[in-house]
Amino acid sequence: MRTILPRLAVAVPLAFGAAPVSAGTTWFHEVKFGILAHDMPGIWSGFQRESGIGLNVEAILKPSVDVLGGKLRPAIGATIAMEHGGRVDRTTSIAYAGARWTYEHHRGWFAGIGLGAAIHDGNLAPDDPERKALGSRVLFHIPFELGVRFSGNRSLSIYFDHMSNAGTRRYNEGLDSLGLRYGYRF
Repeated sequence: MRTILPRLAVAVPLAFGAAPVSAGTTWFHEVKFGILAHDMPGIWSGFQRESGIGLNVEAILKPSVDVLGGKLRPAIGATIAMEHGGRVDRTTSIAYAGARWTYEHHRGWFAGIGLGAAIHDGNLAPDDPERKALGSRVLFHIPFELGVRFSGNRSLSIYFDHMSNAGTRRYNEGLDSLGLRYGYRF
């Protein structure tokens, strides 16, 4: 699984960007890249076992539905987590897919929230005191984002995501990430 997630983080956005829908268009609406603080304590999951950073990449796809003044679109992405020394075997990385609702204000700021599923390469049970016990290989993925759009097609945002099994399994320590992302809209 450790070798699959890094490949997904690179291959998925490239595959969608390279596949034309029709002349001059792509499959996705926007791509985002970011650096996240991995397993932030004191937010939703409550405590920290893992530490380090996460490199996040996400593609917001083109199809959309108007909902409550915003747009609902499919999103796919991955976060490759690593300790500060660059080791990936002591942190939990994820690949995810879901729906993202985004409200864009005419003054350039935007807010988004989503719901989806994530797969991860972390621990399921508490057999390592330095890693989260997530209880299930497939987890709920809930992202929040607040940002500003500039130059029409670029953005900078604060991004938070939470993943857990919502208490459906014996172990459910949850994992929170928080950081900054840069977006480019096509």
